[in-house]
Amino acid sequence: MAVVIRLRRTGRKNLPCYRITVTDSRFPRDGRSLETLGLYDPLRKDAAQQLTLNQERTQRWLAAGAVPSEVVQSLFKRLGVFPKKPSVKRERPGRKKKTARATTRAAAKKMRTDRKSVRFAERVKQKRAAAKAAAKTPEPAA
Repeated sequence: MAVVIRLRRTGRKNLPCYRITVTDSRFPRDGRSLETLGLYDPLRKDAAQQLTLNQERTQRWLAAGAVPSEVVQSLFKRLGVFPKKPSVKRERPGRKKKTARATTRAAAKKMRTDRKSVRFAERVKQKRAAAKAAAKTPEPAA
């Protein structure tokens, strides 16, 4: 008998509420269940009241080999039922050496930025020259 932990829909139309249940995998979604572990109400505003779970019974079922569905597993992670595994940075084999295409792209990008900075410097120089010229010329008397 394959035992699964999944959601059982309750509530009325457009107002869903779910029970977290332990069932035989051959039973229908809303059919017979072995045990109810908790309640999930996605429409509650308060996050603390949105999910209630008997963690002791949950741990027992998980130790006995019950397999949670994907949604239930994400709910368990939210509550911290699963022990967190230490993250190990894995070795990723990749290109260490730059390819010819990458070097040409980098060179083209550098050339574009250099041209852009030269154009910007010229514009600044022209504005300063125009401001100096405007300051030197006296305004005609009316």
